[in-house]
Amino acid sequence: MSHWSLVIGPSSLVRGPVWVLSCLVLLLAVLPAAAVERFRPPDFTEHKLPETTTPEPPAPFWDYVDLGYLAVALGLATHLALVRRSRRGLLALSVISLAWLGFRRDGCICPIGAIQNVAEAVANPNYVMPFSVVAFFALPILVALFFGRTFCAAVCPLGAVQELVAVRPLRTPRWLDHCLGLLPYVYLGAAVVFATTGTGEDRAPYVICKYDPFVGFFRLSASATMLALGLGFLVLGLFVGRPYCRYLCPYGAILKLCSRVSKRHVRIPPEECIKCKLCEDACPYGAILEPTVEQSPRERLRGRRRLAILLAVFPLVVAVGAVLGHFTGVALSRVHPQAALAELVAKDDPGDVQADIDKIEAFRNTRRPPEELYAKARALHEQFAYAGAWLGGWIGLVVGVKLVHLSVRRRRDEYQPDRGNCVSCGRCFWYCPEEQVRAGLITVAQPPSAVQASSRAEPTSDASNTAEGGCATK
Repeated sequence: MSHWSLVIGPSSLVRGPVWVLSCLVLLLAVLPAAAVERFRPPDFTEHKLPETTTPEPPAPFWDYVDLGYLAVALGLATHLALVRRSRRGLLALSVISLAWLGFRRDGCICPIGAIQNVAEAVANPNYVMPFSVVAFFALPILVALFFGRTFCAAVCPLGAVQELVAVRPLRTPRWLDHCLGLLPYVYLGAAVVFATTGTGEDRAPYVICKYDPFVGFFRLSASATMLALGLGFLVLGLFVGRPYCRYLCPYGAILKLCSRVSKRHVRIPPEECIKCKLCEDACPYGAILEPTVEQSPRERLRGRRRLAILLAVFPLVVAVGAVLGHFTGVALSRVHPQAALAELVAKDDPGDVQADIDKIEAFRNTRRPPEELYAKARALHEQFAYAGAWLGGWIGLVVGVKLVHLSVRRRRDEYQPDRGNCVSCGRCFWYCPEEQVRAGLITVAQPPSAVQASSRAEPTSDASNTAEGGCATK
């Protein structure tokens, strides 16, 4: 018993753990030394850390090439339409513009889509707009102020593709043409509202570019919905001349206003109109105005009264439009992703739509408080209430001006192009007898006024026409 008591005494209990602890410390000190010898650290004395650089923007070379083509094509289209009066030349230029600005350059840069860039630049001082975009937007407008819509005649790829497929166009009823002609102005106002409010993500505020019906064909890639929309416009364009240009294009609405005050414009006959009505029958765009007839005093008095009433209610139409537009602010704000997300989070019932479920889950993963999202949505509602009032007032203004314009009667002694609706395509040149005489396509052995009677008469053989002193085709 004494032997075991010596072994397990208090001193032995202290010395044992100290000895074990000393061995562990020594082992831990030796192992790193062995590791250093086995795996030598790399030498970074001569290594240079890479510098953080910002990639340079893509070279604007092709943008300036497109700008140069736009300037040259506008000048050539103006010359072909106003000076040479060549329908074939305009068609050839349309094919070239479609190939270059459409398929080769993917429909971008585009003056039509540049409307949104200009609107955003005006509303957002931090947005910098490239010079090429400004020039693409401004050049066709400047040309339209002096020479009419020659950009639409043979330079715009969207107009070119519709002009080439218009093989059997029919005339749209006048009342329907006037009603549908208001849509481009509504589309213009909506595009400006969405661009200035920064609606959407991934350039979603640019609704003109997002819903361009022909860009899918130009780029050979688009969703099935957009390809179907573009195909629908092309099929409709077989029977209705330029449906997108006339009833939806917002840039065409701007050019239409500028063309009305143009200093020079396409003239149907080169000299005196013989009123043969062939140009009116040939134009599929309803862009030719017939000569007016003398009205009776009672009709003139009735017209003045109608005009006075429209001018009196004109401010009321604008005010009603602005009030109605104000109440559409909440509906318009749903286009903004933040407002749409706030509604999804608030109702917390996305249904079976997987995209909505993913949006709610992504928001919850951000750990943001829902109150912050709701506050953003309320601010958007107020912003869009103001924007909706502006849009409603704009629509009321467009409707009021249209009604007043239809009530104003202007005297015309010959067939004239409607300066706003005429796209300077030159289609009427082919059917005008005076133009055929000027171009040397027919010879006249009688006064030009007799051509009117011969054009309406039953067609006979060339020999009989020559013998009777009529027109002989070369």
